[in-house]
Amino acid sequence: MGMRMDFEPFFKRYEELLAKADAAFDRVKTEYPEHVKCTIGCADCCHAVFDLSLVEALYINHHFQIRFQGAEKARVLEKANHADRKAHKLKKKAYQELRQGKKEVDILVEMAGERIRCPLLNSQDACDLYERRPITCRLYGLPTLIGGISHTCGRSGFVEKTAYPTVKVDVIQKTLYDISNEIVATIRSRYVKMGDMLVPLSMALLTDYDDEYLGIKTEKRKKGD
Repeated sequence: MGMRMDFEPFFKRYEELLAKADAAFDRVKTEYPEHVKCTIGCADCCHAVFDLSLVEALYINHHFQIRFQGAEKARVLEKANHADRKAHKLKKKAYQELRQGKKEVDILVEMAGERIRCPLLNSQDACDLYERRPITCRLYGLPTLIGGISHTCGRSGFVEKTAYPTVKVDVIQKTLYDISNEIVATIRSRYVKMGDMLVPLSMALLTDYDDEYLGIKTEKRKKGD
């Protein structure tokens, strides 16, 4: 079935956020050219484990449906199935460790070290949806601050205990949640908490974001009404 709702106004706001992320990356790369080691063919970030907000998932799914058809689409979905099974196992393990008393911060650090090959990464180690890639992909390689913990790409030239321009990911995440929750309110979804959900990119590709999935109420009138 696919999406029937017009998400374009929300996608435009999301694209403004993408442009800001690109500008931040370009600014830091210009100021610290010897530290930002991102080059064509480096696919280190394409194995990172991260999730997408609702607006990001809808955006990726929308452009995936436009870009891919037939056998090529089936191949990507097969890779997405494989990646999603691996992501599910990792999350199940993390949940069990949390219940057993392991500190959340330690679990997050452990998860950051896990690797899952992105289903959009092709055999040439290039992204098949590069122009539409998520914000996380665009900021990888820069120093970031997430939940008070600093992160950077292991291949970069940034070193610990040195001050660099740092991207506060929590601020970006809040904006993504805000846009996602506005989508849920606008479509009057019966799933009121859907705007707070996060899913792996693999799940975003595999999901059919139709009215039923989105919880859009379709009222059927009886004859004579």
